[in-house]
Amino acid sequence: MIEGRVRRISGPIVRASGLGGAGLFDVVEVGEKRIIGEIVRLEADEAVIQVYEDDTGLKIGASAASTGRPLSALLGPGLIGTIYDGIQRPLENLFKESGPFMAAGSRGEPLDSSRPWPFVPNSAAAEKLARGEKVPAFPGLVLGTVKETESISCKIMVPPKTAGSRSFGNLTELLPAGNYTCDTVIGRTDQGEEISLAHWWPVRVPRPSAERLSPDQPLITGERVIDIFFPLSKGGTAAIPGGFGTGKTMTQHAIAKWCDADVIIYIGCGERGNEMTDVLTEFPHLVDPRTGRSLMERTILIANTSNMPVAAREVSIYTGVTLAEFYRDMGYHVAIMADSTSRWAEALRELSGRMEEMPAEEGFPAYLPTRLAEFYERAGRVRTAEGLEGSVTIIGAVSPPGGDFSEPVTQHTKRFIRCFWALDRDLANARHYPAISWTDSYSEYAGEVEPWWEQVNPVWAKVRQDALDLLKKEQRLAEIVRLIGPDALPDDQRLILLAAAIIKDGFLQQNSFDEVDMYCVPVKQVRLLELIMAFYEKAQGCIKLGAPLIKITGLAGGGTLSLREELSRLKSEIRNGDIEGLAAFERTMRGALDELERSYRTKEDLMYQP
Repeated sequence: MIEGRVRRISGPIVRASGLGGAGLFDVVEVGEKRIIGEIVRLEADEAVIQVYEDDTGLKIGASAASTGRPLSALLGPGLIGTIYDGIQRPLENLFKESGPFMAAGSRGEPLDSSRPWPFVPNSAAAEKLARGEKVPAFPGLVLGTVKETESISCKIMVPPKTAGSRSFGNLTELLPAGNYTCDTVIGRTDQGEEISLAHWWPVRVPRPSAERLSPDQPLITGERVIDIFFPLSKGGTAAIPGGFGTGKTMTQHAIAKWCDADVIIYIGCGERGNEMTDVLTEFPHLVDPRTGRSLMERTILIANTSNMPVAAREVSIYTGVTLAEFYRDMGYHVAIMADSTSRWAEALRELSGRMEEMPAEEGFPAYLPTRLAEFYERAGRVRTAEGLEGSVTIIGAVSPPGGDFSEPVTQHTKRFIRCFWALDRDLANARHYPAISWTDSYSEYAGEVEPWWEQVNPVWAKVRQDALDLLKKEQRLAEIVRLIGPDALPDDQRLILLAAAIIKDGFLQQNSFDEVDMYCVPVKQVRLLELIMAFYEKAQGCIKLGAPLIKITGLAGGGTLSLREELSRLKSEIRNGDIEGLAAFERTMRGALDELERSYRTKEDLMYQP
């Protein structure tokens, strides 16, 4: 252990002499309270340290000792259902020990070292060892499993090699089934390596994989505006920018609850305390729709609120993505919700200023794009060493000041993500949720996930493009309507306004409090949009034959409501499994429009009879 002395203190930035022999990004313990920090710059014999805790009371001349290892996360059974801070300290355990105000230097075990876990060894490896055969201990080899929760089984694997580490060789010992703690050595190799239930991994180092796969499998969220219009792939990257009150956090909550990822990691980096409190209190009570059990049985929360040390906010997203890669290597699909990367970037700006670095645009450091790239590029769909398929999907919220999408964080984020869900304040004020703008948003995954959607319904690509084109036409007409009013438009253009209104109300808007509408299965999503576009096309044909729009809007549906009103209410009246109900409505709708078309076609024929 290399020791030095504090020479200068500037908020969370501490300069210490005597640490010239330490390594960059090594963890340092500063002062009598052993505050955790990290070396971010070395200048001859002096180290620049960013501390992850409140350093009030730290004095010049205090000790600063390098541990000789980089900031790392402990990976093993027990992560699921835990609430951590940015440097993987278990907040619930620390609350029990010290109350609501965490003392500087508090540690806490990332994983409970006293809790026994039911370990079941890999039967194939155990049988080979019993016969005296060699078992190559390659990185990613599954040595056994631990039932972590009812929803997730943690696979105990040979950890990946870090730079400079030697080969693991061949497995020589594997413990039988039994209950073991996280620090128990369950396997040994002929190279002298010991493999326990848990292992450390540097948070800033991406975990390797056997092969990168194409992002051609969509992450189904149950939100129609996302799944149909702006789809996100498993292993993809997305950003949700929006001003205060536009619904960034609520959208992420809905995705976390309903998406078909196996593991959810929610990172609250720099959010307000009351907003993070809502997450911490609501998530344990949310029910996983797939299992009927608590959503926390497949969720990890990382809480680093705006009143917590700013340096820990900067590292929290690396901690979160490291935990995600750990479960990805087991063959799970993991979704990360980072809320919000703007607060994370502000932490970078503050630390950069205290280190007296040259600022770039709006005071952010020049390396902001590099750090954003390092984060988002750790997403991906991969094949593991065992031949399984896993993925890490990153969904980052962006909070541009005043909702200005031209500010640096939003603009640089757009360079590294392929899915952009722009939130619109006007939609939010109109109580249209999700408030995702269909004019400013885009997805570059639509072409890659098209084959998957065509297996659900071959018309997906066509109705999606037709609906987007219709909304663009409606937007151009809206400018005219503001000047002269809708009554001055011809019926064919007023029909565009009508069909666009049905798409907005009956398809894009979704009620998270409605038992039926809160989640929409892929089959129902495509059929709803297909019915709306079929109504538009049939009504367009009727108008060309001379039928006035008022006749079309007055057509009765199967009940007391008009056809148009019933079309807007299908989303909440037809349950996800009731595809026949949609087919029955389609027959009613086509029958009414065909009858109107025949009546005007007959009039046209009589008009041209000699």
